[in-house]
Amino acid sequence: MIEELKNIAVRAGKAVLEIYGEDDFQVELKGDDSPLTIADKKSNDVICEGLERLEIQYPILSEENKMIEYDDRKSYDRYWCVDPLDGTKEFVKRNGEFTINIALIENQESILGVVYIPVTDELYWAQKGQGAFRQKDGEVSRLQAPKYNDSDEGLVLVCSRSHLNEETQAFLNQYKDPKTLSRGSSLKFLSIAEGKAHIYPRLAPTMEWDTSAAQIVLEEAGGEVVQHETGEKLKYNKESLVNPWFVARAKRV
Repeated sequence: MIEELKNIAVRAGKAVLEIYGEDDFQVELKGDDSPLTIADKKSNDVICEGLERLEIQYPILSEENKMIEYDDRKSYDRYWCVDPLDGTKEFVKRNGEFTINIALIENQESILGVVYIPVTDELYWAQKGQGAFRQKDGEVSRLQAPKYNDSDEGLVLVCSRSHLNEETQAFLNQYKDPKTLSRGSSLKFLSIAEGKAHIYPRLAPTMEWDTSAAQIVLEEAGGEVVQHETGEKLKYNKESLVNPWFVARAKRV
């Protein structure tokens, strides 16, 4: 199944790049004032059609589909969690930092995920217990998150290009001479998984489809994603699809 998912993500990415090269993205504003473009819709169509052709069928929860009520999805054993274009703001800014995200959720945990970066043609994937991998220019490498200690000097903390609030700044101030790396979309998780950063504090709202695919990639690379207040693992298929504040991090020792 992972090979089929990788192919679906790449096809969706190609559909997005076709729009990326046009002058008019047909930007709309959703109810929360976040942008929606024709690229989001095209990618969603490609992904949903691809998932619906798979031999094994699961329900699809996507940012761009009609929302599934909790009474209906609370009994799901498995379902797809999809963000057809994570980083729409980055897409509109044309900085290339947007991704295609597909995850399989089982019993509130992400067990399989694919993240594709269309502009750089980089593909990341992971399956529970099978490791995390990156493919670029036809070469596949295994990902390994770095080890670190909270007392280390010069830790790299990755932050969102679009969200840096007072709470996040206070979090950064806990560390000794921290370095910051600004990246958009789920690239923040990937930066840790491939050893370019140590910690990603997200002390602002996100949705389940924003994190599910990249979380399993980071976990299989040796890192973790925990709720900021409780330290418990970030879970899925909650009554509210809004994630609590969380911290994604490499292997803390």
